[in-house]
Amino acid sequence: MILRLIRFARPARGRLLLAVLFGVLALGSGVGLMATSAWLISRAAQHPPVLMLMVAIVAVRAFGLGRGVFRYAERLVGHDATFRILGDLRARVYERLERLAPGGLPAFRGGDLLNRLVADVDAVQDLFLRVLLPCTVAAVVGAGSVGLAWALLPSAGVVLLLALLLAGAGAPWLSSAMARRAERQTTDLRAELTSHIVDTLQGAPELIAYGAAPEQLAKAGRLDHDFTRASGRSATTTGVGAALSALAGGLAVWGSLAVGVPAVRSGALDGVLLAVVVLLPLAAFEVVAGLPQAAQHMERVRRSATRIFDVLDSRPPVHDPDDPTPLPASPYTLSVENLQARWTPSAPYALDGISLDLSPGRRCAIVGPSGSGKTTLTAVLLRFLEPAGGGVSLNGVDLRALSGDDVRQVIGLCAQDAHLFDSTIGENIRLARPTATDDDIRDVLGRARLLDWVDSLPHGLDTRVGEHGAQVSGGQRQRIALARTLLADFPIVLLDEPAEHLDMATADELTADLLTATEGRTTLLVTHRLAGLDVVDEIIVLDEGRVVDRGSHSSLLDRPGLYRSLWHHEKTAEHALEFN
Repeated sequence: MILRLIRFARPARGRLLLAVLFGVLALGSGVGLMATSAWLISRAAQHPPVLMLMVAIVAVRAFGLGRGVFRYAERLVGHDATFRILGDLRARVYERLERLAPGGLPAFRGGDLLNRLVADVDAVQDLFLRVLLPCTVAAVVGAGSVGLAWALLPSAGVVLLLALLLAGAGAPWLSSAMARRAERQTTDLRAELTSHIVDTLQGAPELIAYGAAPEQLAKAGRLDHDFTRASGRSATTTGVGAALSALAGGLAVWGSLAVGVPAVRSGALDGVLLAVVVLLPLAAFEVVAGLPQAAQHMERVRRSATRIFDVLDSRPPVHDPDDPTPLPASPYTLSVENLQARWTPSAPYALDGISLDLSPGRRCAIVGPSGSGKTTLTAVLLRFLEPAGGGVSLNGVDLRALSGDDVRQVIGLCAQDAHLFDSTIGENIRLARPTATDDDIRDVLGRARLLDWVDSLPHGLDTRVGEHGAQVSGGQRQRIALARTLLADFPIVLLDEPAEHLDMATADELTADLLTATEGRTTLLVTHRLAGLDVVDEIIVLDEGRVVDRGSHSSLLDRPGLYRSLWHHEKTAEHALEFN
């Protein structure tokens, strides 16, 4: 996992190397500042001529200024490189989610996907900023510090080396071992808590209406409590690592003093340099002070990387060809031949042997009870689902040979759950064609039978619709979605249950308006409502994924069958509603 993440850093490796260089210079300046200051103070105590101290004084100033400047440069370049890497990684995750939509997304919870796209990707920055950069800099500067101590007094170099190994390897290893379980729990609990909060907020009206809100909030409280405990264990791990690192630093100072004093007495070490040998470990341990926490960050990154690559490695329900066939020229004829489709390899066929032709301007309706395969058909036609048998062609070209994006330039969808963004009516419609003018939008609103209502609003096209269109009615929401579809000007339009969740009168009125607005355009209407279907060219009746009847509205009513049964059931329901 970590190696795969490092591969994402290839485009930014030059900046990362520059950040390492600045980091080495910053920490090296800190070590140089401590060593030079120690020598300067010790030598100044002997009251030599001031000119003999000028080089050291200048060096102290240079190291002091350089430490701050190089630290700033390291942070600036390091964060710039890391944010570039994160931007690329987040774009790849989003592109994969786009390819998974909609058939592959049900494998993930909505709140969990948000957590993977935001929190888990953000956690990856720790790999570069708090693991790789500090470890590389620590190795270089630590080796230089040991070399300096060795040059002054070999035994002091050995003491510093052992202490640095304890703090730079032993403490991180212990922190990693202690943090592994805590970080795994923290990451999983953070994702579960996020998903639960998103679900709670989205379902708040229903939870309040049915009195289930207290239980849902109590569960959120339990998750938050567990997350806090896991975070506490993670903080404890950080404290243990920091304590061990501090202990090693103290031992290094006392060890240097223990070997330095006898060396001065024996003449092996100049007394002025004793201060350098003793104080050098204090600066050197700044190099390894963050390594125990780096090990903890590594565990967090590893867990987040696993969750990210779960998304990136998910197999899309549809595979685009490596070398797609160019889109054929219009006008377009859509042909379905003995189509079979299912959502998973082990599932039964949701469609089994469906055939139909949509020549230019032809209008067909697909009807049938819930679960008969109507929505599955639209998913195949839009290249959201791969056929399991048979095929679909556009002007004789198999859809599987075309890019999915090219197919969706020709075939447009107006779905029952079309999303409205928390923006204005005009911006929601302009999504289909960003260059559209207000006159273009007013034209499609008129065709969707919504213009009079929009003109009656105080802010007109600038009226906000609220989150998920909460500030407009269901019928208005569907008509805004229809206007968006009309603005896109697709040659072939799929209307997937556009009247779902509406009362009968509104549903029938909307269906009639939809068929009127799409008159003259190749249209496939998927619906469970049968009113108004006398204007379509052909009705195809599905049941359990198979075609059980087909024909015009009048011919289907003239003979016994599922269509006539559904028609009588619908009329009975309407009469019962009128009677009540």
